[in-house]
Amino acid sequence: MSQRAIPCLFMRGGTSRGPYFRAADLPTEAAVRDRVLLAVMGSPDARQIDGVGGADTLTSKVAVVGPSQHPGVDVDYFFAQVDIDRPIVDTAPSCGNMLAGVGPFALERGMVEAADLETAVMVHNVNTGARIRALVQTPGGQVSYDGEQRIDGVPGSAAPVRLEFIDIVGAKCGSMFPTGSPSETIYGIAVSCIDVAMPMVMIAAAEFGLSGYEIDALAADRGLMARIEHIRREAGRRMGLGDVRDTVVPKVAVLARPRSGGLISSRYFTPHSLHAAHAVTGGICVAACALMPGTVASALADATAARGGRCAIEHPSGLLEVKLRTSGEGGSLAVESAGIVRTARKIFDGEVFVPSRL
Repeated sequence: MSQRAIPCLFMRGGTSRGPYFRAADLPTEAAVRDRVLLAVMGSPDARQIDGVGGADTLTSKVAVVGPSQHPGVDVDYFFAQVDIDRPIVDTAPSCGNMLAGVGPFALERGMVEAADLETAVMVHNVNTGARIRALVQTPGGQVSYDGEQRIDGVPGSAAPVRLEFIDIVGAKCGSMFPTGSPSETIYGIAVSCIDVAMPMVMIAAAEFGLSGYEIDALAADRGLMARIEHIRREAGRRMGLGDVRDTVVPKVAVLARPRSGGLISSRYFTPHSLHAAHAVTGGICVAACALMPGTVASALADATAARGGRCAIEHPSGLLEVKLRTSGEGGSLAVESAGIVRTARKIFDGEVFVPSRL
């Protein structure tokens, strides 16, 4: 069987990993592109044995990067979540962890000229329309992956990649609270439907008779997962996202009071499995929801922990630090931007092969 080679750079971005492609190296027709990405990752197959996917939602992700036509922006970032068991490529969401590798990738591929010491790369997120400023360490004009920055959920340390998210409120749904209310009831469960960096459904763990600190028990409870999915689908409809059964948006967070000095405790669903740590965009959304009056998150949050806009989200692997820049107070509180520090690592650079018949 003849095969076709596609250049790619395989990277870890934050707590996720996957292949990074130049947009010019992939088919422009969406249906053909999706077939190629399924073949690259080895889907649909629970083991992804015939591709480079890692048989986990966090390792079945793809980043596509190309030059941008937007004023003041260096590159466009297009994210794809490749389903493991089904032949579905979901381009509705974004991924803030994979975003950590976009700046380094753009520099490695010569899309952006590196400065000495550090380089700012302006990114346009094609999936959501948001802009992100990525600050990459480039001593001597070369991307550095070595450093002392540690992030929970990743072993060891690496060079920091500082991300500032702009234009994040209502990017997908049109407003922060697309249903018109900070809280409501879906099938007898109190929820908050919110869109800040990522459309999400927030639910207090107590609504399910849980502490919210469980990990393995949550993912293994099929009855609970079915209830969450039932709520998520109705929330998606109310948020104007239509039928969301074949898309991962909106995501879901099951929340509890913090117990390690953070703002709030969160269990983030991807949405059909529990995230081993926490999504970046999801962390931004949880932090914003926790500070907004009248939400299910604000009722659980320790607002005194959000000093100077610094919000620590407690998750199964530790803490996710989010810096929110806000204006106004109380019901007039507005989220202007969000900052977060991630790391990235180049794993291999080469070609991935797919069947030519695609």
